Amino acid sequence: MTRKLFGTDGVRGTANTWPMTADMALRIGAAAGRYFRNDGSNGHRVVIGKDTRLSGYMFENALTAGLTSTGMNVLLLGPVPTPAVGLLTTSMRADVGIMISASHNPHQDNGIKFFGPDGFKLSDEAEAEIEALLDGPIEPAKANNIGRAKRIDDGRFRYAERVKSTFPHGMRLDGLKVVIDCANGAAYKVAPEVLWELGATVIPVGNTPNGFNINDGCGSTNTRTAAETVVSHGADLGICLDGDADRVMILDENGEVADGDQIMALMAARWAAQDRLHGGTLVATVMSNLGLEQFLAGRGLRLERTAVGDRYVVEAMRRGGWNLGGEQSGHIVMTDFATTGDGLLAGLQFLAAMIETGQPASALVRQFDTVPQLLRNVRYQAGAQPLTAPAVAQAIAAGEARLNGAGRLLIRKSGTEPLIRVMAECADEGLLVQVVEDIVAAVEQAA
Repeated sequence: MTRKLFGTDGVRGTANTWPMTADMALRIGAAAGRYFRNDGSNGHRVVIGKDTRLSGYMFENALTAGLTSTGMNVLLLGPVPTPAVGLLTTSMRADVGIMISASHNPHQDNGIKFFGPDGFKLSDEAEAEIEALLDGPIEPAKANNIGRAKRIDDGRFRYAERVKSTFPHGMRLDGLKVVIDCANGAAYKVAPEVLWELGATVIPVGNTPNGFNINDGCGSTNTRTAAETVVSHGADLGICLDGDADRVMILDENGEVADGDQIMALMAARWAAQDRLHGGTLVATVMSNLGLEQFLAGRGLRLERTAVGDRYVVEAMRRGGWNLGGEQSGHIVMTDFATTGDGLLAGLQFLAAMIETGQPASALVRQFDTVPQLLRNVRYQAGAQPLTAPAVAQAIAAGEARLNGAGRLLIRKSGTEPLIRVMAECADEGLLVQVVEDIVAAVEQAA
């Protein structure tokens, strides 16, 4: 069964434009309700969280209407990080969790992503079955079986306590000055609170959301403001989250950035030394730098690569029994603690490493030398299929021939935006640029 509506991370698009309309959200809610309330009883629950986008109000109400119309009881969490939805879906014994967010995308976009009763993101198969229900009539519940909706006021506090419990017992952040960039998103309250409660001097950035400024000049995709704040305040560390706080970038005391690959390298090496890294394996996507793979191999560890998307990382981790994985973009998944990527949790683990080693962030953020990597994104119009164009196929084949085993080439469609991502790695930077630019030019022409 194929999926057309769902991408690599739920349904996503521009608000009030198909498929992200109120009408479609209501139908998706009703389809999900029909799927999960499969025994007709009235005891089924769904928890709904959201980030700070203006359109979140609209989608929250539409989903609630669709779900309750099929007899589901809805628990509304308000603005909370995506990992909080995974956690609370399980702890509140819900059948399904829903996060309303477009993650790192700008405010005009929004998305709907699902978690199963185990707190993990729904499989492709389950999403396909929900999508199939949209093609037919949704059976509404009888009038006396309509679901109820209830607002849960302490969701973020429950999440905060869980995150703090992952920090080493008895350890405190006293004496450390931490810049936390919340991307004007879902963690704008909880992230500064957690750091302060653990003893840090907290300097918040991007913590004044207004519905339009999520990820705008801040967060994990734009670390400049946070880096300047780290340097100007003499901070020990910067933690930059994205709009739904499931990914992170770390800044050292000089404002230098460590991406997900460097964070995973640090954690894998430390966990392996502590005999905590299951199977001696780290799971990451095809986008992770070749330098990470070489770093792990030098320590007798292995890298298991997956398709792009943290859901595929988690699926591989669960199949293999591995407990650490993530993406270069900053999703860090630690299944000992959480069911999905958690930027705040990863930031706390980095802080714990600083305290335990007695080293500054600058000594920890650069675990390996990266192989030169170049990524270019080419936007295309809806309906276009640039990767099927013969000229693009020829450019890709020529690029692979020029690299001739000396590097890696990866061309793929984004699962969340209308973009073709062209990525290559090669020690020869001149050749790297030529190969990528030739392919980009062909894709642009076809798009």
